[in-house]
Amino acid sequence: MGLAVEKSRSIVSAMILGRRVTAQDVAWLRREVFAEGEVTREAAEELFAVARAGMNNAPDWTELFVELITDHVVWQSRPIGFVTDEEAQWLIERADSCQSIEALAALVNVLAEAHRAPQWFVTAVRARAAQWQTADAALRAKAS
Repeated sequence: MGLAVEKSRSIVSAMILGRRVTAQDVAWLRREVFAEGEVTREAAEELFAVARAGMNNAPDWTELFVELITDHVVWQSRPIGFVTDEEAQWLIERADSCQSIEALAALVNVLAEAHRAPQWFVTAVRARAAQWQTADAALRAKAS
């Protein structure tokens, strides 16, 4: 297990220094770091570090990020399928620190897959999604 964490740290550092997550990086993460399917809190933090870096990433990255964060919060935390107040608070704080499309996608996907989540979390995710839509619409109007 220590080897997986060490690999993960070096891969994350290399991706941030390279300013891009490539499709090859995503394949490597799937095959070498997350092959067993376990997403520890430390690994989830590392994934958020990449999201916070605001890089131009391959489309595969968002899919992997959303999948792994959802697995960590919904399917690997206890009770399985439930988002606790503690998990919800952790996720909202990390997503807010990123303010990225992949962080928003993770929030929405966690809600979609969870059997139950705190009402405040549902409200918070909806508010962030509405803000994103408003910002996206404003950017599109400005570009026209």
